[in-house]
Amino acid sequence: MIRAILWDVDGTLAETERDGHLVAFNRAFEALEVPWRWSAARYGELLAVAGGRERLLHDMQSQTLAPADGAQRAALADRIHRLKNELYAGIARSGALPLRAGVAGLFRDCAEAGMRMAIVTTTSAANVDALLGAHFGADWRSRFAAVLCAEQAPQKKPDPQVYLRALQALRLRAHEALAIEDASAGVAAARAAGVAVVVVRSFYFVNADVAGAMAVGPSLGSAHGWMPLADAAPAQRITLSQLIQWHKLQRADARAAPSSDCVG
Repeated sequence: MIRAILWDVDGTLAETERDGHLVAFNRAFEALEVPWRWSAARYGELLAVAGGRERLLHDMQSQTLAPADGAQRAALADRIHRLKNELYAGIARSGALPLRAGVAGLFRDCAEAGMRMAIVTTTSAANVDALLGAHFGADWRSRFAAVLCAEQAPQKKPDPQVYLRALQALRLRAHEALAIEDASAGVAAARAAGVAVVVVRSFYFVNADVAGAMAVGPSLGSAHGWMPLADAAPAQRITLSQLIQWHKLQRADARAAPSSDCVG
């Protein structure tokens, strides 16, 4: 039985990577007179590296105009990343990052059913506060039984640290929680902690390998395109009842045949 829904943030709640973080990085490059910019395609490649500062250092290895000295590169990465986070917060607070379709509806379902929710992300608390504060006001944390961010779990996904700490904070066993993620690293983190995962594919991870997910689809705002098939008509959104139904089927399949409980 599900007792909590655990939400990833970037790409899952909103298209923050494409419309927020990438925009903020390029604005930071410009403001600091850094002589390069990231295209949407290049940023998609860099998402294979976990962490914004880590992406900067990785990219500098191929930038001929980056400082040659390692200490200078690290100092530049720190400056860019600090400014980028400030700029990202401004973008989020402006309302430029709408919640993805179906997210608000699932929030309402959980509130009405008394289903606990938690934020389980390895982005910074400041980034989460900027995004959710813009949508739900200063008391947005009251909607969640726990909020786990990079400060509480510094090991980036696919490390399961953030999920293990969320389960501990909620006092739940792994099978009592359900994660909602958008990317391979998040699926791997949740599954390593024993938590079932629903994947809502995002812009940058539309074709990502999400083997191990319980269900995979393009949007929580529609029942179209999901595997396994959703019970509702395609025009209807994914509801909490649908998540519970998928979870029951997954648990039943796991008991009958442990190797057959996943879809890729």
